[in-house]
Amino acid sequence: MSVVQAVLLGILQGISEFIPISSSGHLVVARHLMGLGEIPILFDVILHIATLIVIVFVFRERIGRMLVSLLRWAMRRSDESDATDLRLALLVIIATALTAVIGLVIAELDLARYPRLVALLFIVTGVVLFVSRYLHGRLGYDQLGTRHAVITGIAQGLAVLPGISRSGITITAALASGIDRSRAGEFSFLISVPAVLGALVLTLRDLSDLTTAVSAAAMAAGFGASLLVGFVSLLLLLRLIKGGKLYLFSFYLIPLGVLGLILL
Repeated sequence: MSVVQAVLLGILQGISEFIPISSSGHLVVARHLMGLGEIPILFDVILHIATLIVIVFVFRERIGRMLVSLLRWAMRRSDESDATDLRLALLVIIATALTAVIGLVIAELDLARYPRLVALLFIVTGVVLFVSRYLHGRLGYDQLGTRHAVITGIAQGLAVLPGISRSGITITAALASGIDRSRAGEFSFLISVPAVLGALVLTLRDLSDLTTAVSAAAMAAGFGASLLVGFVSLLLLLRLIKGGKLYLFSFYLIPLGVLGLILL
């Protein structure tokens, strides 16, 4: 893998991990167009670490409060001031558990081998995003319950399907469950942190691929591109969510999916 290819893949990861166009689906298409085989595990891990750093940095205050509330609860020192953050942390745990069960089952199918399926799922994501235009949740965190975690957790599990946007389907699911726009976006990325960490741990179990030849320069270039582009993409997405503009990406994904069905 050349440095230029690494930068292109890093840029693609940084954009598609946050902008709701499916990172897994676009990486499948990019590999196909570049003539690359499987992306080396270590390189893939590095790209995901970069975008994970972006999420943790942007939502650092909320994540910090959640961790503190869990620690205070474990030490039996929590009080009413911890209620909202503790509730939110528990909902993230519930959503993560559902994501793990569904995601592990789907991952075993290795569906990324089928580019036409990816193209079809681009269309599905486009339809989901278009529907988000008509969803207007109004609930804050202190009004959320298990139902909201279950709905978004299931949606995140389904996002393991290549071509389904994780951010797109989870934000739409959160809106459909009644969560308001700004919190739907934040909750989507809060539940992504343990999911991505878990996926990275599972990926690293296949240590045999870590010796695949990818130069240090290529890995550094891919990491930097993913980090910088990811930061800009996440900030842009949060503005689009508040403005109810996610549906705009359906006008990209649906034609892309149709084109993929014709050409792949």
